[in-house]
Amino acid sequence: MKGCEVLIGNISKAFGPFRALEQADLCIKRGEFFSILGPSGCGKTTLLRIIAGFERPDTGQIRFDGTDVTDLPPDKRQSNTVFQNYALFPHLSVFENIAFPLRLQKIPEAEIRRRVAEYVHLVQLEGHENKKPALLSGGQKQRVAIARALINEPRVLLLDEPLSALDAKLRQNLLVELDAIHDKTGITFVYVTHDQSEALSVSDHIAVMNAGRILQTGTPFEIYESPATEFVAQFIGETNSFVSTVAECRPHNGEFMVRLSVPELESDILVTDNDRTEPGQNVCFTVRPEKIRITAEEPEAKDKSLNIFRGIVAEPVYSGFQSKFYVRLDNGTVVKVFKQHQNYMEEGPEIGWKDTVYISWSADDGYIVEEINR
Repeated sequence: MKGCEVLIGNISKAFGPFRALEQADLCIKRGEFFSILGPSGCGKTTLLRIIAGFERPDTGQIRFDGTDVTDLPPDKRQSNTVFQNYALFPHLSVFENIAFPLRLQKIPEAEIRRRVAEYVHLVQLEGHENKKPALLSGGQKQRVAIARALINEPRVLLLDEPLSALDAKLRQNLLVELDAIHDKTGITFVYVTHDQSEALSVSDHIAVMNAGRILQTGTPFEIYESPATEFVAQFIGETNSFVSTVAECRPHNGEFMVRLSVPELESDILVTDNDRTEPGQNVCFTVRPEKIRITAEEPEAKDKSLNIFRGIVAEPVYSGFQSKFYVRLDNGTVVKVFKQHQNYMEEGPEIGWKDTVYISWSADDGYIVEEINR
């Protein structure tokens, strides 16, 4: 079983006055795990339904391996869809639910039994073949839905928030299993989700959407470390962002050292950037909470590109593997800082509520977002 390349070209879709999609363009490579990520109402499910053939775009084309499938019905596209609500037949057993697509094709009974056994094994449901859906857990139901979608060997599997109805721990376990199924089958997975941790953990590439538009496409690393817009920076993980003005930009070790005037910090800060920015240009500066160091003692400023601020811990949040600190700086601005717990702490975290602390980050740890969405 092999996947196919999916090309989405200039797709737009409106429902009355509401513009659900605006000129969406994507190239999904053959056999990759591709996620479409965004908040509710951003257009990601509409885009998936157009790929599946359940909706007709107002403009644009969908191509599978170069073949235009825009006008083909869903059953002629060599794709299948796994839905959030499972869509299982309640009166049929696990075996018969999975076998259903093969029975529609009038496949011989011996071949049906062989292939159902193969996919029951693939989704780890041995021993449950004769159970009705009502006797299954949520995770088991979703595995039945995945096996049923895969058994007629589509070239593209479309997954519409398939894990959102499950609890957090089960969701993470099933996500790992889903990634393993993808690796075994080699077909193209297109996965729609609003959960950034899901997308980051399993995707080869991610498209981030908002308000009907694709804002950025890239690897999980690129999306997280180099967000294209302030929305992407805020939506993927947690971050601190500030509207800033470029005060100076000079060459530095093959990049550029940029001095930013940040009104919210009442200070200038330093950041390295790949691109030259012009003095006076307004940009969004962002720094991830885990990139910021927090100490009780003021760090030595041996590195002239180190940004240092003093503040008071307004709220410490202990989360087991890490602590989150909301630090109120001397000027009143609150900055989020994450500190990983790497060693055993006999008496708990060394920094607590109302402690005076210093936060610092290197110029290399921040990022300039050229586009300000405010």
